[in-house]
Amino acid sequence: MNKGIWKICFASLSLAIASCSSKNFVDESTPSDYVNPFIGASTSVGDAGVYHGLGKTFPGAATPFGMVQVSPNTITGGDNSPGYSYEHKTIEGFAFTQMSGVGWYGDLGNFLVMPTTGELKKIAGKEDGSIEGYRSLYNKQTEIASAGYYSAELSDYNIKVEATAAPHSGMLKFTFPENDQSRIQIDLARRVGGTSTSQYIKVVDDYTIQGWMKCTPDGGGWGNGDGQANYTVYFYAQFSKPLKEYGFWSANIPDDWQRKRDDVISIPYLTKVSESPIIKGEKELEGKHLGFFSEFSTKKDEKVTLKVGISFVDMDGAEKNLKAEIAEKDFEKIRQEAKELWNRELGKIEATGASKDKKTIFYTALYHTMIDPRIYADIDGRYIGGDGNIHISKDFTKRTIFSGWDVFRSQFPLQTIINPEIVNDEINSLVTLAEQSSKKYFERWELMNAYSGCMIGNPAISVLADAYVKGIRNYDIDKAYEYAINSSDKFGNGKQGFTGPPFSISNTLEHAYTDWCISQIARELGKTADELKYIEKGQAYRNIFDPSKGWFRPRNADGSWEDWPEDARIKEWYGCIEANSYQQGWFVPHDIPGMIELMGGKDKAREDLSSFFDQTPKNMLWNNYYNHANEPVHLIPFLFNHLDAPWLTQKWTRYICDKAYSNSVEGIVGNEDVGQMSAWYVLAATGIHPSCPGNTRYEITSPIFDKIKFKLDLKYFKGKEFTIITHDNLPENSYIQRATLNGMEYNKCYIDFSDITNGGTLELFMGNSPNKNWGTKVPSPSFP
Repeated sequence: MNKGIWKICFASLSLAIASCSSKNFVDESTPSDYVNPFIGASTSVGDAGVYHGLGKTFPGAATPFGMVQVSPNTITGGDNSPGYSYEHKTIEGFAFTQMSGVGWYGDLGNFLVMPTTGELKKIAGKEDGSIEGYRSLYNKQTEIASAGYYSAELSDYNIKVEATAAPHSGMLKFTFPENDQSRIQIDLARRVGGTSTSQYIKVVDDYTIQGWMKCTPDGGGWGNGDGQANYTVYFYAQFSKPLKEYGFWSANIPDDWQRKRDDVISIPYLTKVSESPIIKGEKELEGKHLGFFSEFSTKKDEKVTLKVGISFVDMDGAEKNLKAEIAEKDFEKIRQEAKELWNRELGKIEATGASKDKKTIFYTALYHTMIDPRIYADIDGRYIGGDGNIHISKDFTKRTIFSGWDVFRSQFPLQTIINPEIVNDEINSLVTLAEQSSKKYFERWELMNAYSGCMIGNPAISVLADAYVKGIRNYDIDKAYEYAINSSDKFGNGKQGFTGPPFSISNTLEHAYTDWCISQIARELGKTADELKYIEKGQAYRNIFDPSKGWFRPRNADGSWEDWPEDARIKEWYGCIEANSYQQGWFVPHDIPGMIELMGGKDKAREDLSSFFDQTPKNMLWNNYYNHANEPVHLIPFLFNHLDAPWLTQKWTRYICDKAYSNSVEGIVGNEDVGQMSAWYVLAATGIHPSCPGNTRYEITSPIFDKIKFKLDLKYFKGKEFTIITHDNLPENSYIQRATLNGMEYNKCYIDFSDITNGGTLELFMGNSPNKNWGTKVPSPSFP
């Protein structure tokens, strides 16, 4: 095998899964035992064949939806949002915050810790050796990752590093060699895609330091600064070995120097930091580029630990977070608690049958859907609001990192089933941000309160509508509805009924959909006039369909058509963002019958859609047809259910699950995108997936597993469990022959959300050829 080889260690010594093969299968495994955090952990553009790279996940230790992620970092610059890429051969440190699966350069990667020996070096240096530093080669054969745990051996220093995490804190354990000059050093300036612009550190006592790192757009980060991320990370850190010989370094960065993504990894910048004076005899320091180190002698195999509490509120919050979660616990206790948290969350879907590889792909995908939206509030409920002030959340948990354009499609529809509380938290978080910032509209891509403006559309409206029609309503709906209207007014199709350049097709279609979403909320609220208004606005997709071309075509601001090139349907960026019109043009989820009518009827649309899939390359990497590596196509496989051909939905979702996902580093064909890529797999593999969030219909397709059991939240739903049983579920048996729901014959290719959450059993009987009489000719009207 190639880079896909991985090694994973589990807390129970009686169970070790150390290869991607399915031998040595152990039935007693817990869900977390199937998590392989190396799936998707690469940013390699070469392997992806496109600038977006691969999954961009991180392999480090985390807890479900936790604030802290303790993860190895192998690179600071470039489009490397997780700070790690599997093919790199050196580690530059272990950070306590990371992003998962995003493009646009990324952010976080703060509080970078590195154990070293010998001469002190103040920069990580570069892997190519062009400038040396403290980064170290590491032994890939000893690299281990599992849910809540990571370990690697640093070859240059002969130091073993282990990491684990709690929700607001984390811990590193170092096993040192015998050495008179061992060390733990911390780069306080370090940040993925840039640098923190100012830092403060104080030695509190013989074992403790505290401080902060201020991260502004001037220091790059999210979107290389264009994402407007502006946050401060506070820390409270306890060493197990006393701070007898410690010091600081402080680089005097000139005021006129740029400090963004490419600047901070340039040779002049690194040289400047490497020349920083060593400062001793001080208890506290503030500066532009600070580092801290503690030196000590160690015996062979001596264990030294570092516990760190993190807060985005203040230093007191970081201290409280640490003391509440990990202060009195050893490494193994914290690691075991992290594993238990993962088993509790991953256990919300119980999958049986299929191979160990398939279960590994499934539970790792479910794991990746539970990284974000992460906790943003301290353990006492305090958080920094959109106004920069401290607020307290009493009725919900304030969360951050909302990749709206991605996650409205699968991630949040998944969470409405298994984690309605998370959905409720996210809507509260978006509502309070809109209120506290005084912007009064929803941000589409939120990071630490930033209105980054990343991507397009009004995806928060979709998440709100989907939750509201499903009965998830523990938030101020009057404010939420007001902000939804404001969002549509600010970014929608306007009086013209379309959006002009540069992304006329993408914007017009997505705005039409989210306007329809508003109509669904209006209906539930009894606002009849609004309902009719936004149903009509939802028809705006018709305004960019050119009958002479038989497809969607971008318009100029004055209403005239843009030029139509010969390759119009497959030309990337032609009226679309990160897509072509062939891919984006199928996105009319709220009025599929109307879209089909424009396309010439079911037969013609089905033929065109089949051709779309038939031209997709087998490796499923970035392409001009069914491009699963990017979100605009994610609802398309389920259109066959609306085209009287549900067997083709069954065929293609099975195919995508098999080709676009694997138990390897390259196991996600595109950016993970904050849980969306993995959520698509989780839902498709269980046999249900929406074709239109904001409606309660879930499409039925071909499950991967013999039995799936969803465990439901009784605070929100009537049912305790919903089970999908798949009979004769062989790899070649992709097609549903018949179905029953709660023992009664069922001939619909979809199921309502209420049938899921009321509890019950859906049984699917499979065969190796299509049954073209099952699930067809079922009315599929426009959603009201």
